[in-house]
Amino acid sequence: MTRHSALRRGVGVATVASAVVLGTALPAAAAGSGRGGAERDGTVAAMEAAVRTEGLPGMIATATRPHGSRSGAVGTADTATGQPRSARERFRIGSVTKMFVATVLLQLQAEGRLDLDDAVETWLPGVVSGNGNDGSAISIRQLLDHSSGLFAYDDDPGMAAVLFTPQFLSHRYDTYTPAELVRLAVSHPPVSAPGTKREYSNTNYVLAGMIVAEVTGRPYGTEIERRIIRPLGLGGTSVPGTATAVPRPHARGYSKLFGGSPTPVETTELNPSMAGAAGEIISTTDDLTRFLSALMRGRLLPPAELGEMLTTEGAGGLGIGGGTLSCGVTVWGHDGGIHGSSTLALTTRDGRHAAAFNANADWFTGKLKLAEAEFCG
Repeated sequence: MTRHSALRRGVGVATVASAVVLGTALPAAAAGSGRGGAERDGTVAAMEAAVRTEGLPGMIATATRPHGSRSGAVGTADTATGQPRSARERFRIGSVTKMFVATVLLQLQAEGRLDLDDAVETWLPGVVSGNGNDGSAISIRQLLDHSSGLFAYDDDPGMAAVLFTPQFLSHRYDTYTPAELVRLAVSHPPVSAPGTKREYSNTNYVLAGMIVAEVTGRPYGTEIERRIIRPLGLGGTSVPGTATAVPRPHARGYSKLFGGSPTPVETTELNPSMAGAAGEIISTTDDLTRFLSALMRGRLLPPAELGEMLTTEGAGGLGIGGGTLSCGVTVWGHDGGIHGSSTLALTTRDGRHAAAFNANADWFTGKLKLAEAEFCG
């Protein structure tokens, strides 16, 4: 595992337990509650334990079940003022973005506008070429399930230095275009032949966003807004593009630069074009649970496309991962990390029980414990 893999990983339960650098203690406020009261005691206890043992500033959560939705918050939104976290806050969801992007591409397939087995070259001629890279040998499906073999642009030594060392603080407002990120990726040879293994790469989803734009004639973020955000009434969710601020209310985000800084630095503002369609969305815990419930209940995809998305062949599905917890409950979802934010969003297959968590820090390692507390408690 590379020191910055938290920024890249997040395909469901299989990876929510992956190790990230542990933090030093930061002050934590007493447990609080958002709308609808506090979470179940076991879940709140797991949140409090995570804040205490991992030195996280704070954490928020929302869980929806057949009898209603409940939210909770522990710890601080601002370590300088001691302001408590609130379950109403917006935050950067990192790689949880990938579930939204995959949903749009599956919708386009359902409409007959593309086929997931189309070659990348069909829609983006000449974009994936050189140094052994061949877009004609890679399908859209292989982008979505991370079996394309393409090099992760954030593994490029120069890019890694910008993103995961103190250099980030002087580059946090830099703008990157999707084409620039892909060019950086294909300046390296592929890490494996297409379709031979799954190797998580943000390059895949930057390309997926470019394909959405090519097929529809509109930016991928616009398609997410018109196809998912507006129909579901996700009022706290947005695709910021190059906007550097998080809409209020929000907590301050704290980062150890995925191992590049021994102590936390404040990274609330940043230009999310460094992640693009691989991780730029802003949302809330309430919106994420509503999205997952709607997805599983067939409000966003026809049965055939939802079935393709949730294939359990290999390491998971398309833009989503699944796994079975210790109590035998199977959950589907994604986790995500981006500077100053760690997110986990999970649901049962029937969509009747969904939960989303966010820590305003990027060194959180205990996501599996949260899943166990919520779905097995």
